[in-house]
Amino acid sequence: MGKKVSIMPCLDMQNGRVVKGVHFVDIADAGDPVECARAYCEAGADALAMLDITATVENRPTLVKVVRDVAKVCTVPFTVGGGIGDVRAAAAVLEAGADKVSISSAAFRRPELVPELIREFGPETVTVAIDVDVNPALPSGYEVYIDGGRTATGVDALEWAKKVDGFGVPVILPTSKAGDGARTGYDLPVIRAMAGACRAEIVASGGAGRLEDFLAAVEAGATVLLAASVFHFRIIEIPVLKHYLRANGVAVRD
Repeated sequence: MGKKVSIMPCLDMQNGRVVKGVHFVDIADAGDPVECARAYCEAGADALAMLDITATVENRPTLVKVVRDVAKVCTVPFTVGGGIGDVRAAAAVLEAGADKVSISSAAFRRPELVPELIREFGPETVTVAIDVDVNPALPSGYEVYIDGGRTATGVDALEWAKKVDGFGVPVILPTSKAGDGARTGYDLPVIRAMAGACRAEIVASGGAGRLEDFLAAVEAGATVLLAASVFHFRIIEIPVLKHYLRANGVAVRD
């Protein structure tokens, strides 16, 4: 299947703790971010994401101290998102030890932020996240949501992904609102559509519950497999997942 696939646990952060919700609500505590990060790196994660899930709606920057603490124990590429609305906020997160920033609502509200960040820090440091939900009235059948999945935009998710891709972003991270935390499988039509229309790598996010879900995402075109609750709550162990994918013909990072 070509490019090697990466496994990326995601730390959703609220008030300095790792949390996990379902459909972006019903938030439950899932541990200390530094301990979680250390454990994932030791277990063989290929990358790590940390998203400050309420920074945007609380109109505040990402918690830089937490980024710094996690970065100290993180031995894999580390992406941080949430509350990053301008070059200065991105610089603070990168200086604290993140390798990449993920932007979503700010990019949607001010698309020129994407090329600004690329010019300032290089394309390899920028990921654009897109929260989506089903809307049959739109051409792709999916609508962009912002503000942590709270605000519908009326904009077609595939059209926005193509615009973002045109800026030269190397990674696009679509998360299905319907799938988030539900463990019912990734939203494969979203992955398939974006993988087919964009040059960027597509991250599968929102809904992993079984080993088979990860394989289905790869077959749909994802090259980065992001999950949270199945890893946090030890439903699936990273070494077991990597073994399963290899056994099914998927090239996985060592």
